[in-house]
Amino acid sequence: MTAARAERDTIDSGEETSMIVDPRFIPLAIKFFRVFRSRRAGGGALAVFLRGRPVLDIWAGDIGPGNPWRRDTMAMSYSTGKGVAATVIHRLVDRGLIDYEQPVADYWPEFGSAGKGSITVRELLNHRAGLHRERGLVPGNGFFDHDTVAAALAASSPDSRRLRLQGYHTVSFGTLVAELAQRVTNMPFPEIVQTELSEPLGEADFWFRVPREERARIAPLFPAVRVAGFDYENFAAAAGRYRRGSALVESIPAGLVGSQNHPSVHDAVQPGWNGVFTARSLAKMYGALANAGEVEGIEYLRPGTVEHIAEMRPNSRYDYVLGVSPHHWLGYHRALLRGGPTSSGFGHYGTGGSGGMAFPASGLSIAFVTNHLGSRLTAVGDLRLPTFASIACRLL
Repeated sequence: MTAARAERDTIDSGEETSMIVDPRFIPLAIKFFRVFRSRRAGGGALAVFLRGRPVLDIWAGDIGPGNPWRRDTMAMSYSTGKGVAATVIHRLVDRGLIDYEQPVADYWPEFGSAGKGSITVRELLNHRAGLHRERGLVPGNGFFDHDTVAAALAASSPDSRRLRLQGYHTVSFGTLVAELAQRVTNMPFPEIVQTELSEPLGEADFWFRVPREERARIAPLFPAVRVAGFDYENFAAAAGRYRRGSALVESIPAGLVGSQNHPSVHDAVQPGWNGVFTARSLAKMYGALANAGEVEGIEYLRPGTVEHIAEMRPNSRYDYVLGVSPHHWLGYHRALLRGGPTSSGFGHYGTGGSGGMAFPASGLSIAFVTNHLGSRLTAVGDLRLPTFASIACRLL
């Protein structure tokens, strides 16, 4: 029996009756299960919505030795949370509580200090607020505390390069967006997420502060994030001596990378990097964004709002933090397929490989969550999600 036939029989066997595999997406399911055949591959989940309906919801592999990935397993997904936090802002725009063109300081007065009074909500979402720096911004592990970081960012002077270029707010994006939402609604951000995401979508698993009773479902991440074979802090010390790498190093607080499995991570509200999700929840959110704002009969966003997001206009010719040409727009970046970014969709990828994407032209959304970070070369990222997305798009 061929490997493909064996994997197809596993899909059809009914062993996991709560999995969903639309026959059109069997080739994608087979590819996914192949990725997690090795015990060293950890575990993960993959979900796809098409025109507002679920067509794939599968999982495989292990959380740890003798502990298989289950339907309700979830994982911290790093920058994937930026797209989730941005979606909260778009809901508030849709309801008339925020205007993209208004200065952030109109909603958050302290933000207007140090020359930031004219920075708009659109510029904030487009990584053009000039507030990428977080290394050394607050002492010690203060980067875990939302209020401390938000106050420090509000008091900071913006980088002058913001007037000409985008500068990816690697960690600070989440704090800035969360504080904006809190000022507008007068609610803590976890409650806003529940009101603007979990309740209307009927999916509970959008977490930036994980309740203790839910933490047993979190799959620990592995391996530790290393860059070019170096411990991240050793890499940061070396890269910080060179102008080209210094902005990226400045954007990540010392000690953050090594804390990926520390319990304090799940006490914090840091939407730029500590979001915990299932693939199902992400795919449903992006399913609404891929389908003119509607998913499973729920009108989640107005079509005009989604059309504006889907324009994905270029907002800069270069990113002075990432060192590449940017593809960011209103809190998302262009969708990633195996051949590279594509203008046909948008979403957000996270360090290690998790992420979600929407393709409005076809009504397709896809999300992948895993506890195994990256590839044999680096834990920073790999091509699993872009490969899955490329297959899904070809199957339509």
